[in-house]
Amino acid sequence: MKKNIQELIVLFFEKEQNFGILCKIEDVSFNPPLPEEISAEFRPLTLFFLAGYTFESARIEENYLMFEAGFGSENFGSVVSVPLLSILQIIIDETPVFINLAIETEKTQEVKTEEVDEEGLENSMATFLSNPENSKFIK
Repeated sequence: MKKNIQELIVLFFEKEQNFGILCKIEDVSFNPPLPEEISAEFRPLTLFFLAGYTFESARIEENYLMFEAGFGSENFGSVVSVPLLSILQIIIDETPVFINLAIETEKTQEVKTEEVDEEGLENSMATFLSNPENSKFIK
C-alpha cells in the first residue's frame, strides 16, 4: 500500500496537481513543534491541502510525505512529516481519489507476531470439506 501511495503522490508532483491528504494526526510530526493552542485544534483525522508554497515544498523522504506549512493566525511555520501509511485518503477537488484500506491495527500486529491459530485452521478446513463440491480438490 505504501508503494501505491508514494507512486500516486509522485504522479501528482509530476503533473503539478494540488491535492489534500486525510491523515491520522497522532502519527504526524511538526518541526519546530506547533504551539499548544494550535495543535490542540487538530482533530484525530486531519485534512492537509497541498497547494501553493506548501505543494512546492512537498517531497517524499524515507516513507514520509514532508512539506512546509503555516498554521494559526500568525502563520506559524513548520515542516510537517506524515508517514505514508498514515495517509487514509488522497483528495482532489473534494473527491477522494485514493483510500488506504491497509490500516494497521493492534489485531494485525498480533497476527504478524503470533503463530496461526490451529483451531481456526481446523475450522476453516472443516468448512471447506463440508461442501461436497470441494472434494474434487482433495486427492
